Amino acid sequence: MNRRNDAVLGTRRISRRDTLRFGFGAAGIAATGGLIAHRSANAAGGGLGGRWAPWPHQGGETIVFLSTQLRPVEEAEKMRNTILADFEGSVDFIPEDTGPFNDRIAAEAEAGEGTIGVIGAQHGDFAALAARGYLADLTDLLQELSDRTFVEDYVQLGKFGGEEQLYIPWMQATYIMVAHREALQYLPEGLDEESLRTSLTYEQLGEWVRNINEAEGQKFGLPAGEDGLLHRFFQGYAYPSFTGGVNTTFKSEAAAQMWQWLKDTWQYANPQSVTYGAMDEPLLSGEVWVAWDHVARLISALRERTDDLIAFPAPRGPQGLGFMPVVAGLAIPKNAPDMEASRALIEYLTRPEVQATTLREVAFFPVIEGELPGDLPPGVQQEVDAVQATTSDPQALPSLLPVGLGEQDGAYNKVFRDTFQAIILDGNDIQQTLEQQAQNLQSVLDAAGASCWAPDPESEGVCQVG
Repeated sequence: MNRRNDAVLGTRRISRRDTLRFGFGAAGIAATGGLIAHRSANAAGGGLGGRWAPWPHQGGETIVFLSTQLRPVEEAEKMRNTILADFEGSVDFIPEDTGPFNDRIAAEAEAGEGTIGVIGAQHGDFAALAARGYLADLTDLLQELSDRTFVEDYVQLGKFGGEEQLYIPWMQATYIMVAHREALQYLPEGLDEESLRTSLTYEQLGEWVRNINEAEGQKFGLPAGEDGLLHRFFQGYAYPSFTGGVNTTFKSEAAAQMWQWLKDTWQYANPQSVTYGAMDEPLLSGEVWVAWDHVARLISALRERTDDLIAFPAPRGPQGLGFMPVVAGLAIPKNAPDMEASRALIEYLTRPEVQATTLREVAFFPVIEGELPGDLPPGVQQEVDAVQATTSDPQALPSLLPVGLGEQDGAYNKVFRDTFQAIILDGNDIQQTLEQQAQNLQSVLDAAGASCWAPDPESEGVCQVG
C-alpha cells in the first residue's frame, strides 16, 4: 500500500472547540452549497472558480518544494503534472517523511546556506521549525493575499501565538466512513441510509458489521497496516467519542469500554486489515464493505465506484461525535535562495482555481472561503457532503492532532498502536494494558514537554495522563 500523510489543525488557545468545528465547515465544506457570503475574493472577481493574474516570476532557478504532504506516488504526480501545471516557473516537488524533512531543513539552517524554497507541512511539523527560528516572516505576503479570504482561525494558527505570520494556510482534510450499498440491507433496525449520515453510533456500527458477517463474512475494515492511520482513529475518533478526551482519559473506565467495543467488533473485521495501509483498494476489491479512513485515502474508491459506495460521518459515542479536522500550510525558510520565487509559488497554490484543482485531484479541501464549482466529480461531492454532515453536527467534538511533540511524535503514535496490538491482536487484559501503556504515554509527553491539546482541557505544564 502507498503511504499517505495526514495534516494537523494545531494548538489552539482561543475558542478551540467552536472555531475548529465551524472553521473547517465554513472554509471547505459549507462553501460548496454557497452557504458563505462571498467577501473580497468574489468582489475582486475571484471565487473558487475565478481566474487570477499570475505573479511574474522571471527567475530561471528551480524552486525546491519540500513537503510532508502528498507523499504517495500518485498524489505527488498529480501535484507535479496537474496542480503545478500552470505555474510560471520550474518547481522540484519533493515529498519526504517527517524525519528526513526535519533533518534537511535543520542542516541547511545550521549551514547558513539553503536550497529549499518552499516548505509544505502540517502545523505540528512547523511548530518545531518556528521555535528554532528557521521560518521567514510572511506577514507582508499575507497582506498581499488579502483578496484571498483565508479562514481567520487558520491564519492565527500560523502565528504560533506571536505577531509574525510563519506559514500561510494551504489545504485541509479530515476522516470519514465509506460503505458498499450492498451493506445497507444489513443495517440495524431503526437505521436507514439517511439516518446513517446523522445518527450512527458505535454500538450500531458493531451490530451492523455483525449482521454483515453472519450473511457475507468479515467485511469490516480499518487501516491497521504499518502505513495505515489507525492511531488517528483512536486519537481523533474513538477516544474522544467514548471518553471526551485522549491523554487525560487514556486509562479511564470509559476508555476500557471503548477498547471492549473494539475487541467485540474486531472479530468481524477482514483479517487482512492488519496489512491495510489505506482502505481504497479493499473497498474497490470488495474485500471490505464498511471502512474508516482519511478522505485522501478513500477518494480513488469513491471516484471509481461512485454508484456502489456511500460516504458518511464516523459514529458517535457517549461523549459526542469525535472527529479530527486537519490543516496544512506553506512556509519559506529564512535562507531560501530566491525569496520572490518562493512567494510566487505560495501565491499560486492559494489561488481559488488552484485550491479547487487540489480538491478535485487529491481530495484536500480549500482553506479559503468562497463558492466551489458546481461540477465537482461525484466521488468528491460525496466526501464534501460527508464532511459537511460531520462538522455541522450538534454533537461534533473536534480533536486536534498531536501538538508540541517534536521528535516524540512517532513514539506517541506507537503507544496507541502498541495498545491495539496488546489488547485486540494479542488478547491481553484491557485495564492492565492501559495501566502499562499509560506509563509509556506519560514518558513520551514528559520527554516532549508537551501540554494538553483539545479535546483534553488545557494544562499548566506537561499534560498528565489520566
